[in-house]
This record gives sequence, structure tokens and C-alpha cells, in this order.
Amino acid sequence: MKKEKNKGFSLIELLVVITIIGVLIGVSFVGFSQARKSARDSKRKADLEQIRSALEIYRNDLKTYYASDSFPFGSSFSAGTDVYMQLVPQDTLSPTYQYRYNFISANTYCICAYLETLSATQGTCDCGGNCGTAACNYKLSNP
Repeated sequence: MKKEKNKGFSLIELLVVITIIGVLIGVSFVGFSQARKSARDSKRKADLEQIRSALEIYRNDLKTYYASDSFPFGSSFSAGTDVYMQLVPQDTLSPTYQYRYNFISANTYCICAYLETLSATQGTCDCGGNCGTAACNYKLSNP
């Protein structure tokens, strides 16, 4: 009597393959999540640099920095008829995280943000409050 060969996979083989696929998906999800955080942090840094540039142009024109702590994030930044930014950027995860501006004097200011990839012990920033629901940990200032 001839023994027939079964064509197909056993239950154990299928379970091993499904487990391996699950582990690979889990590892790639963690890496993808970290890449998204890093991309948002890069955008935050670029946004603060744009705001810094607008503040420097404002100071060049008016001989002082913007003198209010309520900076127009998410709207236009202007003085009279001069528009310094059509749309001031705001954090992509606003209102959870927010940028913060603090006017210190005619020659000094600071702009702060919360970066997701920095731990609270790696960076500190005092811009007069939190950056949304988290403590600010990245700061641009002049001087």
C-alpha cells in the first residue's frame, strides 16, 4: 500500500509563520511611531526658526520685539499694514502641545516648544508656562 503525501502546511507551521509576521509588524510599528515623532520634532524646530525670522524683521522695522505674550499662533502676524507672517505656524498636535512666546524686553524674547523625542531631563525651557499639556523642553531666544 502506498502512502499518500499530504500537500499543504501543518497547523504548527502556520502558527510559527503567523507568530513571525506578528513580531515583524510589532517591531515595524514601534520604528514607524518613533519616525513620526522625530518628523514632528523637525517640523517644530523649523516652525520656531520661521517665527524667529519674522520676529527679527519685526524688530528691524520697529526697534523692539513683539511686546505681548499672546503671540498670534495660527493667525496672521502683522503691525499696521506690514504683514510679517501670513500664517504663524502652530504645533501639529495643538492643543495638546503648543508653542509659547515670551517677551522679556525690547532686545530679548524666547520661543519654546515641546519636543517628543527629548526627555524632560535633557532639555528645560522657561517661557513663562507650559507648552500645552507638557513642560517646554526646547527654546530659541535672543540673545
